[in-house]
Amino acid sequence: MKYKHLFGPVPSRRLGISLGVDLVPHKVCSLNCVYCEVGRTTNLTIERKEYVPLQDILDEIKHYLDQEPELDYITFSGAGEPLLHNGIGKVISFIKDNYPRYKLALLTNSTLLYDEKVRTEIMNIDLLLPSLDAVSDKAFKKINRPNPNLDNKKIIEGLIKFSEIFSGKIWLEVFIVRKLNDTESELKLLKKAIEKISPDQVQLNALDRPGTESWIEPVSESRMKEIADYFKPLPVTIIAKFQSRNKIRSYHKNIEEQIIETIKRRPCTDQDLSEMLGIHINEINKYLSELLHEGMITSEQQKRGTFFRAK
Repeated sequence: MKYKHLFGPVPSRRLGISLGVDLVPHKVCSLNCVYCEVGRTTNLTIERKEYVPLQDILDEIKHYLDQEPELDYITFSGAGEPLLHNGIGKVISFIKDNYPRYKLALLTNSTLLYDEKVRTEIMNIDLLLPSLDAVSDKAFKKINRPNPNLDNKKIIEGLIKFSEIFSGKIWLEVFIVRKLNDTESELKLLKKAIEKISPDQVQLNALDRPGTESWIEPVSESRMKEIADYFKPLPVTIIAKFQSRNKIRSYHKNIEEQIIETIKRRPCTDQDLSEMLGIHINEINKYLSELLHEGMITSEQQKRGTFFRAK
């Protein structure tokens, strides 16, 4: 079977061998974050519906898991916001009922957690990886560029309510954008909100490859350490350590080689590579980040997006 809605397993520093489940098309999302490595949002929406056929997703999952693969997690993620698919609860129940040995993780931008129905649907996952980049309305709009119907106060309240009833783990990701949410005032607001959410981990991230907007400046490792110290005694860790992914079990040298050989012929965007190689854009981006980190490729911002070329 050729999988349209499953990808990987991807080389994940946080989740080990992680099989991705993508529930929405590229790029359906409730936010249009300036740092997003999979590109600008083309459908900025908070409408929940069956963006891709539910039965197709279940058929692919059954076909894959019937082979009893070794996985650390099955992860709902992809090139958009997974909670926008109104069938996510049914997918979670299908896996838990039929393949209980597998742990489920969900990457979400948190924007729909204000909805009690959404919170109920995802209650049986094992690990929630929500994001919260800003508390003030000004910073939220600058960094996350939300659907106009979203209220950040309600989003944070939804995160707090979910954390109070959820029995699994919560690893809250904060993406640091220089000069936007690393100021003293913004960090103070973030720390106060995070204390109320009380996650099991606070994971600080920063840009390690070009994002949607070329003007974003990288955050130095020393500054990330200062921010981590500020958040203590919260259980904070820096996940943007620029450490290698290529020792992770799910890192495949053949994919790396395919990417390099392709961009040797001509520069490509991540979307070009995804279409040419038949590999999900999220997976492509994991390898591009590693290749940039290792200095094996370069990137250049052009009108159509970020192009990658081999050195």
